[in-house]
Amino acid sequence: MKRNVAPLTIRNTVPLCKLGGSSVVDDGVAGSRRKDARRNQRALLEAAAAVFVTSGVEAPVRDIAAKAQVGIGTIYRHFPTRADLVIAVYRHQVDACAEAGPALLASSPTPHAALASWADLFVDFLVTKHGLAAAMRNDAAGFETLHAYFLDRLLPVCAQLLEAASGEIRADVDAYQLMRGMGNLCVGAEHDPRYDPRKLVATLVAGLRR
Repeated sequence: MKRNVAPLTIRNTVPLCKLGGSSVVDDGVAGSRRKDARRNQRALLEAAAAVFVTSGVEAPVRDIAAKAQVGIGTIYRHFPTRADLVIAVYRHQVDACAEAGPALLASSPTPHAALASWADLFVDFLVTKHGLAAAMRNDAAGFETLHAYFLDRLLPVCAQLLEAASGEIRADVDAYQLMRGMGNLCVGAEHDPRYDPRKLVATLVAGLRR
């Protein structure tokens, strides 16, 4: 919807000094600080995710702080409990997987190729982040909330990829079925070095082609 914007005339302009120049400057500084804070928090979550993959969700906080190159106090300031950190990392990784879908559609040679690349990322998320969700199983409400967030963010992305590839693939598989199938192929993979679910998932996605 197009908004009605008053034309820029002398009658509806106000000298900058009347607006309070220091306030404008302060807003700019505050905005820059907020961006820095978000960037720092993102780096912290990525560092925590990397440590969780190699050492599990019970990894010492000092290891995460060292990986993120921040003080331990910084972590506790953002995430007072380990559960807070686990949830934040999980949601961060879900968001990254969700945001990858449209990006892959824009950069891949075909929609089916985008779907195949996204499936590989999805499998990587399931295998390496399995322990994050498992750590929340003692908190039934928290686990259900995480699972709902997982579905709310990723089902629409998978559906978008399937819709874009509809001219290349069979029409009798929906997003939930595909994600559930890929998830089942990943069960236990993190404990079996001889099994790589990516190969079977790639076969599954290839089999969707008409």
